[in-house]
Amino acid sequence: MKNLLVASLGGLAMLAAPAQAQDDEGKLQIKVLGTYVAPDGKITEFTTDNVGLPAGTQTEANDNVVPTLAIEYFVSPNFSIETICCLTQHDVDAVSGLTGAELVSDGKVIPATFTAKYHFDAGAVKPYIGAGATYFWWVDVEPGADTIPLGVTRTTLSDEFGFVLQAGTDISLGENGFGLTLDAKRYFVDTTARWYAGETLAIETEHKLDPWVISAGVAFRF
Repeated sequence: MKNLLVASLGGLAMLAAPAQAQDDEGKLQIKVLGTYVAPDGKITEFTTDNVGLPAGTQTEANDNVVPTLAIEYFVSPNFSIETICCLTQHDVDAVSGLTGAELVSDGKVIPATFTAKYHFDAGAVKPYIGAGATYFWWVDVEPGADTIPLGVTRTTLSDEFGFVLQAGTDISLGENGFGLTLDAKRYFVDTTARWYAGETLAIETEHKLDPWVISAGVAFRF
């Protein structure tokens, strides 16, 4: 009986060891990242044109590199919820029709994003995939330098919901919760751009943003 009890306790200890190791990894992970943001920005539709834009006018938004903070909570060892915090700034320039003209200046957007992620356990390297929702909140938009001489006094970009796909990997370095992380997201979100002369709407266009967002940095799990 004593031998059976010892064997049973030993078996339970072996089962508990992986669970304890998983618990030791911690449920909260914070990532400090450098992020490359590459939006599209092309026009998909002209809904108002009271100034007679040249035929074939098309636009493009510039790329940017920004710091990013990500906060992730592990519901289980393989499943987590993540949100990011950043602000990125972009200009919109014409690439045809009005080639080289700056149409939007210093458009600042907060891409509020939540994703659900599934993690594959490959030891110290843990790849993951995820998907979620985003809300692009434009906090400041200025008329482009080349629109002001034409009488434009105000430019707006509409706040919009969208969705996002995600993939990446976390690489653990040692036993203290520190590691490296690589992440790629593809956003699918549009915006409506409006240019006003005083209170009169002069131009309204629909734009596809759909940025690629590539990040790399360090992670702290506790």
